[in-house]
Amino acid sequence: MKTVLITGATGFVGRRLLYNLLDESIKIRLLVRNKNKLEYSIAERCEIYEGDTFNIPVLERCLKDVDVAVYLIHMMGKSKDYEEKERISAKNFIESCEKAGVKQIIYLGGLGELKDASPHLRSRYRTGEILSSKPDKVKAAWFRAGVIIGSGSASFEILRNLVEKLPIMITPRWVNTPTCPIFIDDVINYLKSAIFSENPIHGKIDIGMPQMTFKEMMLETAEVLGLKRFIIDVPVLTPKLSSYWLVLFTPVNFELARELVLGLKSKTVKNNDNAEKYFPHIRVTPFKKAIRQALEEIEKNQVISRWCDSSKGLVCDVPHIPEISKAVYVDRYAKKIEPEVAKNIFEICKNLGGQRGWYALNFLWGIRGLIDKLLGGYGLNRGRRTSHELRVGDVIDFWKVIDIAEGQRLLLEAQMKLPGKAWLEFLIDEDIFVQTAYFLPKGLRGRLYWYLMYPFHRVIFKMMINKITEEALKA
Repeated sequence: MKTVLITGATGFVGRRLLYNLLDESIKIRLLVRNKNKLEYSIAERCEIYEGDTFNIPVLERCLKDVDVAVYLIHMMGKSKDYEEKERISAKNFIESCEKAGVKQIIYLGGLGELKDASPHLRSRYRTGEILSSKPDKVKAAWFRAGVIIGSGSASFEILRNLVEKLPIMITPRWVNTPTCPIFIDDVINYLKSAIFSENPIHGKIDIGMPQMTFKEMMLETAEVLGLKRFIIDVPVLTPKLSSYWLVLFTPVNFELARELVLGLKSKTVKNNDNAEKYFPHIRVTPFKKAIRQALEEIEKNQVISRWCDSSKGLVCDVPHIPEISKAVYVDRYAKKIEPEVAKNIFEICKNLGGQRGWYALNFLWGIRGLIDKLLGGYGLNRGRRTSHELRVGDVIDFWKVIDIAEGQRLLLEAQMKLPGKAWLEFLIDEDIFVQTAYFLPKGLRGRLYWYLMYPFHRVIFKMMINKITEEALKA
């Protein structure tokens, strides 16, 4: 029986691959930064190592007796040295695989050539080169994909939001750059097929649909949605202006928008037919069908993973020990409740945000979200992965779930642009419902921000706890 190690198992691609492998006759190991992000039903079926590729002792332990190691680690983020970190990470991984006797590495990178690649694509290319550098000891199946289409992918969220919100689009020249999009289910099929290959595979494997431009993708998405859209290309939109354009109308923040725009400026098309050579049984899903299936998953609340689930730094990964204990300011509200109402209250708290809103002056939440967008943040656009389910690592508008104890506690950490750090906690303590806002200011600006917002918080949070309790009594 094969032993397979998956890194990046809480990310957009990794979690879907993990779900697809659970019922197969293999042993699954996971290397994750925070095991709390894994649902218990998943965790009990896998062997879990907590750490990362910079922790050599943990890395070497988790690679022992592994047949196939899947590398799905990307560090695109705010840090200027993420390219260097990705280089070190890949170097540590290949050396540890060689030492452990691993025969096959599987890596998912991006299409494109080094000479005209953006920093993000250049880093992925060099990661592939490093992981492929010891073919006599460790084979590396280096998959290269372009824009990934699927419910929850950043590219799909951008496409859908732009098409739904803008009847007429004034777009930059990069919308005419060719790429080869691919449906997320096809990506998983390729990775899974490589895992079960009888013989180790080595080399670049370009995957995807026939060439399309981003403009063609927007127009075909509009057709699927039954919308008529007009696109006007202009030469004056710089990458920075294009990034702000994406920030205002899509769920991504400025840092991610900038990286995506720079990536889309580069031609990312297939340069080999190795996918057909190694995996002739896989038929790539056509673009419109991929869009339809992604929309159907959203409508049926079947989104398994999203682009903002797990990406260190860029989307605030879930901390092991939240800094909430350092909070300087605390604003707490409590209501006495009947024990039989407690379950209803917790269910309502789990369903906050998204289309349901926050039960108190939603227009003010909308204004705060717009301000955050203008500052380059996420705003409220991200919504929720599903309308009824919640797990550690999920996002709710501009919050991230960092702790959940069923029926007792829900802790959210703010991901909005703030001069400090903020948390919102919902707690059921027997017959008391407690709602608490915490704030750790950064310098004088942080303290001024707290006192400026305090009058609004008093009104909003008091109304929230009353409305949530009232709704629970009706249930």
